[in-house]
Amino acid sequence: MRLPRFAVLCSLVFQAVASTMPQDEVPPQPKSGAKVCVATVGNASTAPAIVERLTERLTRSLKQNKINAVTMDSRTTDKHQLELSSNNGEEAKQKECDYVLVSQIRDPRQQPLEPQLPEISIGGRVPSVDASDPLGGSSGPVYRENLQVAFALFRIGRFKPVLDTVLLERPSANVSDTFLPAMDHEANRVGHELKKH
Repeated sequence: MRLPRFAVLCSLVFQAVASTMPQDEVPPQPKSGAKVCVATVGNASTAPAIVERLTERLTRSLKQNKINAVTMDSRTTDKHQLELSSNNGEEAKQKECDYVLVSQIRDPRQQPLEPQLPEISIGGRVPSVDASDPLGGSSGPVYRENLQVAFALFRIGRFKPVLDTVLLERPSANVSDTFLPAMDHEANRVGHELKKH
C-alpha cells in the first residue's frame, strides 16, 4: 500500500523539478549558414567501399551547395540506429559545429526484422564488371543487390535528429563508384533541410 503512494509522490516531485529547470534554447529548425561537421561514412555492409573517398565527396557536395561543411576524423557508428558517438560530439565541439551529419552504408538483407522500403528496379540488377572488384572482373559479371545509405543530421545539443532518412542505392557496374551519386543526393537533401524555415 505504501509503495504506490511513494511512487506517485516521487513522480510528482520529479515533474515539479523538471518544470522549473530551464528549457533547451536550441531552435527545432536548422538555421541557414550553420556549420556542419561530416563524420566519416560508416560501412555496416559487406560491400567494399572507400569510406574516406565517400566522406570527401559528401563534404565537397555540401560545399558546392553553399553549406559550411568540414570533414571530421571520427566515424559514424556501426549500430543500425544512427546516433552520435562521444567522439563525434567531442570533435564537433572542438570544430565549433552547429550540426553533425552521420552516414552509413547498409545492406537491408542484414537486418531482416527491420521494416523495408519497397524497391523498384527497372531493367533488373546491374552486373559488376570492374576488374578491381574481387567478386567480379576476370571471373565474369556478378549481380549485386541494392544497398542503402542511411543518414541523420543532428543539431548540437539535441538527441533527436532533425533529418533521418535512407536512400536506396542501385549498384553500378564499377563497384568503386557505386556510392558517389548517393553522397550527392545526401548533400542535396541536407542542403534542402538546412535552407527550410
